[in-house]
Amino acid sequence: MKKLLPTSTAGSLPKPSWLAEPEKLWSPWKLQGEALIEAKQDALRLSLQEQQHAGIDIVSDGEQTRQHFVTTFIEHLEGVDFAKRETVRIRQRYDASVPTVVGAVSRPKPVFVDDARFLRQQTGQPIKWALPGPMTMIDTLFDNHYKSREKLAWEFAKILNQEARELEAAGVDIIQFDEPAFNVFFDEVNDWGVATLEKAIEGLKCETAVHICYGYGIQANTDWKKTLGSEWRQYEQAFPKLQQSGIDIVSLECHNARVPMDLIELIRGKKVMVGAIDVASNAIETPEEVASTLRKALQFVDADKLYPSTNCGMAPLARQVARGKLHALSAGAEIIRQELAHP
Repeated sequence: MKKLLPTSTAGSLPKPSWLAEPEKLWSPWKLQGEALIEAKQDALRLSLQEQQHAGIDIVSDGEQTRQHFVTTFIEHLEGVDFAKRETVRIRQRYDASVPTVVGAVSRPKPVFVDDARFLRQQTGQPIKWALPGPMTMIDTLFDNHYKSREKLAWEFAKILNQEARELEAAGVDIIQFDEPAFNVFFDEVNDWGVATLEKAIEGLKCETAVHICYGYGIQANTDWKKTLGSEWRQYEQAFPKLQQSGIDIVSLECHNARVPMDLIELIRGKKVMVGAIDVASNAIETPEEVASTLRKALQFVDADKLYPSTNCGMAPLARQVARGKLHALSAGAEIIRQELAHP
């Protein structure tokens, strides 16, 4: 019997302070060489235990072995020069110094497969692994080779597909592609964004998910959200196309967001990871607040397709805050399970 309303996180969890400086994105590692490899594995084990203690059903690595959800993957590819940097506008929100694509991109060896295998050895629970999506990858680079966002996205999609197939072989149950760029570049999403995502999942038998959010709780994202008005309808642009796609699960931001809940109707038939935890606030939700978000979502998604989750990654949060939020997510989902069992 499969558990109803299985909980999971959207991705990252805070790193322990002995591994990297806490509450910070792009935080440099505090160790190197063999010591770093061992420390990353220790952090991964710890992250898994935090999730298990909180009662999370679909567990992940908490992204403990990567500095950043996009860049760490790109660092392992050929054709990108990290010493040659340009300043670009990331998702039309903030400027960042990014590496340059200088030649044909390729993946000389697996990136996360060993880490995924390690996680698989630690638990019998379903595991989810996050990869950056093609469009979000190109948005984090300066392209001096292909001179076409679409061409580069197709190349990345092929590379992601190689990685995803090996992650599946390593025992990953759900492969999630992070595509915050889908909330920004609407024409591209519909022209080729969803198509490149489908290329990335080609031939996979495990479940696949796409995570589309309004970003981490960093200032640039918070400021951007203030410009979006009283209703955030960005999902309206991508959802119809995703509903027609081969992606199994769509992950979205709901709690404390101005996203009209009825937009979920546009992906009817898909499984929906509903973000019921706000990652842009240190306030720990009550189980009842989580339950309230899930209740609203149940008007538009069948209970057997609802996966309670967090809005986004929690890397920039304090560990005790993230821990409290995980416990609230589990407790809130349990309230709804009880209500469904005894209507």
